[in-house]
Parts: sequence; structure tokens; C-alpha cells
Amino acid sequence: MNFPEEQKDPQVNSIYENIDLIIKARIDRSEIQMLCKLVEGLGHLGVVTTTDKVLGEVMIQTTKDCWTELKQVIEQMPIEIEFI
Repeated sequence: MNFPEEQKDPQVNSIYENIDLIIKARIDRSEIQMLCKLVEGLGHLGVVTTTDKVLGEVMIQTTKDCWTELKQVIEQMPIEIEFI
């Protein structure tokens, strides 16, 4: 359903404007699949997308509320990751 009146309402837009967070990172390209599976296993914390397979660059989509927890978990994973 499309609710154009809600999309134009500044109060509705202000509620959601700062929720999403995109984190860029670089890892060894052989570990991209492992990172995707580990983050996917956490379910609600984030989604990993490969942006440059050759360079090992990924994008982690999360929310500002979840990022602190997700970052702690990623840093404990058996992979070396560089946030860029």
C-alpha cells in the first residue's frame, strides 16, 4: 500500500532519517563468505554485501542501535577486518 501523505509528513520522515548505518570494511577476499555467514547467523544485527570482491571490500548495513553490539561480535570473529 502506498501512503503518500505519510511520506510528505516531516514528522514521519524525521523519525526514520538517522536509523540506518552503512559501515565499509576491507577483509581478505577469501573470508568474505565467512563474514557474510557469521553476520547472517546473528539475524537481526546486520546484512553484509560485497562491494568489491577483488579488493575484499564489503558494506555492512545495520542500525545505529545495533552497530555497537555487531561491531563487538565482528571484532571477536576469527577474521581480520579493517573498517574504512
